[in-house]
Amino acid sequence: MPEDAKHPVKTVRKAFEIVDYLKSNDSARLSELTTEFEMSKSAIHNHLSTLVEAGYVKKHDGEYRLSLRFLDVGGYLRKQMELYQVAKPETDALAEQTGELANLMTEEFGQGVYLYRAKGDLAVDLDTYVGRRCYLHNTALGKAILAYLPASRVDEIVDTHGLPAETDHSITSRSELDEELEVVHERGFALDNEERLEGLRCIAAPIRDESGAVLGAISVSGPTTRMNAQRFEDEIPDLVCSAANVIELNVKY
Repeated sequence: MPEDAKHPVKTVRKAFEIVDYLKSNDSARLSELTTEFEMSKSAIHNHLSTLVEAGYVKKHDGEYRLSLRFLDVGGYLRKQMELYQVAKPETDALAEQTGELANLMTEEFGQGVYLYRAKGDLAVDLDTYVGRRCYLHNTALGKAILAYLPASRVDEIVDTHGLPAETDHSITSRSELDEELEVVHERGFALDNEERLEGLRCIAAPIRDESGAVLGAISVSGPTTRMNAQRFEDEIPDLVCSAANVIELNVKY
């Protein structure tokens, strides 16, 4: 979890709150931000001007929006990750084999972060994108990660983020989650049966290092119309687990 700052710098925190607001709303005008943050126009303008000067925000026709400088930072961080470098080819191959959407995720601050996506010929276009954060308890990727984290870490994540429902199929109780994670741990892969998005099923397998610590997870997602019982419970899990195994071997050796 993020470390609590002993002496937080309020101006830095406010600047990132503005960044988060611009991300959530695509863009905003000075008057809108002044109202949202209940600050004077001059104070908000100083924050925005500093972000513009640093190259992280741009202004056009009176509207402020995030710049591609964040893509530069994110791209650099991802390129430094061994998991991404090793897993990318296997994620591409998995998408080609299945024709569906293949995903790579890791955990940070108790949330899942999509590191990479590869689209097969039949892949549906979802609301996910590289860098997007999501809850761990209602995705196959997230459950594959949670199942191999220490119990104390799972406790911390649930205490911080809760178990909110995104569909009628979402897990919302700790006892149900614990039962599900036990099953995932026993069979070696996780299933998402319309738990995050109606009409979507997903199969994921954990990726672990030589000590057994979980590094992330790899998955295949597809519409329920194509993810029938045999494909959902046998065919795709075998392919996903095989891909995870190859990644693990490459990470270890």
